[in-house]
Amino acid sequence: MHLSENKQQLLTRIANSLQQVEGVAAVVLGGSYAAGMASDQSDLDIGIYYHADKPFKAEDISRVVAQYAVSPATVTGFYEWGPWVNGGAWMMTTAGKVDFLYRNVQQVQETIDKAQQGIWENHYEQQPPYGFSSVIYLAEVSICRPLYDPAGVLAAWKEIVSVYPPALKETIIRESLWSADFTLWQTAGFAEKQDVYNTVGCLARAVKNMMAALFAINERYPLGDKRVTAQLQGAAKLPAGLQEKMEAVLCVSKTTITENVERLKALHRDVVLLSDGLYKPLYQL
Repeated sequence: MHLSENKQQLLTRIANSLQQVEGVAAVVLGGSYAAGMASDQSDLDIGIYYHADKPFKAEDISRVVAQYAVSPATVTGFYEWGPWVNGGAWMMTTAGKVDFLYRNVQQVQETIDKAQQGIWENHYEQQPPYGFSSVIYLAEVSICRPLYDPAGVLAAWKEIVSVYPPALKETIIRESLWSADFTLWQTAGFAEKQDVYNTVGCLARAVKNMMAALFAINERYPLGDKRVTAQLQGAAKLPAGLQEKMEAVLCVSKTTITENVERLKALHRDVVLLSDGLYKPLYQL
């Protein structure tokens, strides 16, 4: 994980403090450090799991935060700003920025169960730029480093998510590439009118859909939209020059807007070819 000595010591102390809080079911290290993508400036992301019928109290989390924060910190209650990123805390410590993320054990379990059936969702309003995918919960479980897991909840989940659900793969590929297809159909008309607002929105939306499809094609769980191509590094099935092609689609000016749409069509064709026949258009547009 390449944690510096002072961050490792801080992580150990915080984990020990959190496991003393009534209602804390498990504590994990997540984020870029758990994923092996951290830099010296990366935050420590600590997941705090709880049972919905006996959660911890935000006041108790505030007391833990007060032990380590060196400046005013933020501590939230549950589900104050959405149904997926369901609470947490942000603080600056002597070893850098630390984030707490609450996770509802029952909600994560339900999300994993639904994924086995090919059920997923993306909550656009939850966070910028493209929302929160339910599949992120599976990604978090897959990469996290348990620090406190007395009931073995994370261990059981890790075994389940170690195999990418075939039904989830098919659903994400089908739905994401169809959404990109339908968006493309709309985009051409906006571009012809030089409608920048709607064209650019469509370009970004369709690229997001194609990235979701590529994760599923390669049976990888996305951790979110940050460093999305880095998360796909080493994947077997990617369009050649993906980063350059994606940026060429998204770098828009009013004079090149129709060219951007053509680049998007080409990228969509590349991704469809990689789907091994799992994608069929819902309608012929």
